[in-house]
Amino acid sequence: MRVIGGELRGRKLSVPKDDAVRPTTDRVKESMFNLIGGFLEEDTVVYDLFSGTGGLGIEALSRGAGKAYFCDRSRNSYDLTRKNLRDCRLEDRSRCVFGDFRKAVEQFDAPADLVFLDPPYGLDLWKPASDLLLEKGKLRDGAVLVMEHGEKQSLKGLDPRLELIKERKYGLILVTIYRYREIPEGSGDQDEVAPIGEQ
Repeated sequence: MRVIGGELRGRKLSVPKDDAVRPTTDRVKESMFNLIGGFLEEDTVVYDLFSGTGGLGIEALSRGAGKAYFCDRSRNSYDLTRKNLRDCRLEDRSRCVFGDFRKAVEQFDAPADLVFLDPPYGLDLWKPASDLLLEKGKLRDGAVLVMEHGEKQSLKGLDPRLELIKERKYGLILVTIYRYREIPEGSGDQDEVAPIGEQ
């Protein structure tokens, strides 16, 4: 597993010795970042809520994001993320919190512009996680949420403020991208959302 693009391109990342963690493959990761295109800027704040190895958040930092917050409730995953951040010398641009995402996000002191949601497929946490971010005011208007899930997992029932932007299939894996749009009370139809990345 390695960093695909940006200043750390080619840097190898530590991975688990067993299959307890399911890192996003290089192929899917590269396609994922092609989809969000030039969205990353030096003031972009990233959340990697189920960090595993930290690969997605680290990729975002390598490609120009300003700061990334990571969390995982698995001690092994937390330790892997910390090690990879340390090895990549990204500790000054990141914060890693050990524990369940429901408590971890309370310690994130800036709202997100970009969120990666890649929880264990069997736990069906995409809706609870996105609902929590909305409830706690942790998303900036226009924030992009990138959800990786199995083809059998349905993302129906998400908050209507999350607008589907793109979806791509890679074998048995789906990457679904949403944009958060604030809906002021009493407003009419929303303006058309500008596309992100490549089509």
